[in-house]
Amino acid sequence: MIILSKQNPLVKELASLKEKKGRRARGSFLVEGAKMVREAAESGMHVLRVVVREGYAGETCLPPAAVLGSDAFAAVSDEKTPQGILAEVALPAAPLASPQKSCVFLDGLQDPSNVGAILRTAVAAGYEEVYLAGCADPFSPKSVRASMSGVFFARIMQGTRQEILSALNVPLIAADMDGEDVFAFRPPEVFCLAVGSEGSGLSEEVRGAAAYTVRIPMDTRTESLNAAVSAGILMYALKAGRKF
Repeated sequence: MIILSKQNPLVKELASLKEKKGRRARGSFLVEGAKMVREAAESGMHVLRVVVREGYAGETCLPPAAVLGSDAFAAVSDEKTPQGILAEVALPAAPLASPQKSCVFLDGLQDPSNVGAILRTAVAAGYEEVYLAGCADPFSPKSVRASMSGVFFARIMQGTRQEILSALNVPLIAADMDGEDVFAFRPPEVFCLAVGSEGSGLSEEVRGAAAYTVRIPMDTRTESLNAAVSAGILMYALKAGRKF
């Protein structure tokens, strides 16, 4: 049976996951594309159901729970050019806890693409615990897409700034233009890197709690870098010479 109507209850349920309110209500989020759906399943995430578009002939790691017509699938998809397969995945339970090794603290990042890109780099660079305060939802379609499966492998913990600062039991390194050159800095063995938004940087609360402050040296003609680019440079610079 092919579901054609955009008013079908299943279609409406899945479409609601494009909004934060819907994700919270259902306790799940959307993953799109064959590669991402497969990696969600392989990572151990709880894939609730897989849905495909009518005529889809690509990879399916799990049996599809439903087949949608083109219009119905488009109503659910957040992609400009949908691949024809998506999955509903349960939101992971990650209560605030102290980090077990070096981690990242994102403070007030509002661009979901930046949040996702940082998650992608954090996993690649060995920062598997990521704390978020006042940020865009890491499980929004844009963030999930930008994370390139990083959202499946990072332990994402969210809370207020004070809650996160209270949970941290390692030195905090703040990213700020007034800090020490990160390439000359010798970090402690275990630490938490705090990165703020492009527009306003770190909050006073987080900056004030930092034990160290570092910066990326730049040509005088450049005022700043994209938050995700800055975070990536800092994450790798602070682990220079260490095993990932």
